Amino acid sequence: MLPPTDAKGGTTVQWTNLSEQTVYKNRWFDVNLADVELPDGRHLDHFVIRLRPVAVATAVNEANEVLLLWRHRFITDSWGWELPAGVVEDGEAVETAAAREMEEESGWRPGRLHHLMTVEPSNGLTDARHHLYWAEGATYVGHPEDDFESSRREWVPLKLVPDMIARGEVPAANMAAGLLLLHHLRLG
Repeated sequence: MLPPTDAKGGTTVQWTNLSEQTVYKNRWFDVNLADVELPDGRHLDHFVIRLRPVAVATAVNEANEVLLLWRHRFITDSWGWELPAGVVEDGEAVETAAAREMEEESGWRPGRLHHLMTVEPSNGLTDARHHLYWAEGATYVGHPEDDFESSRREWVPLKLVPDMIARGEVPAANMAAGLLLLHHLRLG
């Protein structure tokens, strides 16, 4: 049997996940070991991390400033600007989770959210999908409930975002992609 071809007549290379077994599980993710068949018939064991969806949100104010969090990530021992983000709880709508996370982590309640993009930040290892939203404006509701998540919460001029990313000040790829798209949509 010949392998399937793509629209240009090229051979389609597809790995097939024949089975998975869970080797570790907690509230946030599962680590599975998959039996994967390669196009040439060989098999390999491949670890897969199954994650809950992640909801991300920010706001842009009338001065074209974007709400960002300055935080430390112990895993990479790095500091950087990020957007409020967290997992979507069981039964929760993604947009609702994005608004909740923004308020909990920043102390700002977003206006009506607009879907910005959905990305798969590490699809060679995880099935994570990050759903990014933004709002035109936000209302300050008080000190953030989850103030342990960041050192500062600031409104940063959106025009500065590309240079911040180029300098490595926004190290998370999903955040950088979303901020660049937001920059393009608002100022492009």
